[in-house]
Parts: sequence; C-alpha cells; structure tokens
Amino acid sequence: MTRDPLASIPSFGPLRMDDADFDAAVEQALAAIPADISARMDNVAVFVDDDYIPREGDDPSTVLLGLYEGTPLTERDSWWGAGSLPDRITIYRTPILDICSSRKQVIHEVTVTVVHEIAHHFGISDERLHELGWG
Repeated sequence: MTRDPLASIPSFGPLRMDDADFDAAVEQALAAIPADISARMDNVAVFVDDDYIPREGDDPSTVLLGLYEGTPLTERDSWWGAGSLPDRITIYRTPILDICSSRKQVIHEVTVTVVHEIAHHFGISDERLHELGWG
C-alpha cells in the first residue's frame, strides 16, 4: 500500500498551514537571529519553496528541509565581491509540514532549519551542526 491509511485523520496527516502562516514562521525565525550575527550576514537572500527537486546526480529520493547555496563567508576572498550573486537559503515548506503535527512543531522545525542554513553561510559544517544540536 503506497498511501498512508492514517493520512486522512488530521492528527496523523501532514499539518495543513497556509503559505502566509508558513512564511510568517520563517520571518519570525529570521527575526530571532541575534543582531550581532545577522549584521555579519553578507549578500544572502532567503526564500521559501514548496519542495526540493533533486538535481542531476542527486539521489532521487532526497528530501531536504532547507538548502544553502553559495560561498560561505569563511571561503570568500577579495575576488568574491566582484559581481557575485547573493548566496541563497531556501526553506522547503512541504517536507517540514510533512514531519510536523502542530503549529508549535512547525515553528520549531523552521527555526532549526533557518539556523542550520545560516550556519552554513558562516562556514559551519553539517557535522559540527549535528554536534551542536542544530542538525
């Protein structure tokens, strides 16, 4: 059976949240970043998208809650600023809602995901983030 028989029961199915409420959770997570940290972020844009679409060479079953694309601050050189596009952080709505059963869980998971992706902007690895509890 490919369909989850419990998915039609609200407490077992993916949480339903409209786009505006989800976007507000992302904005709230961003606003909670301490000012001294957010002031050091450089040329990074944050987006919300429905789902990660695996790219060529990716495992087709890849599920991501968020993705950082860019050049971490720790790897930037004097050449970097010359016409570089902004780094990109994308938060993926569908997989987050799929693993959450309450609004409170969504807000927590969005916050963890936002912090995790911003940490990549600062050059912090997945391994270190997992050690710190932000994996």
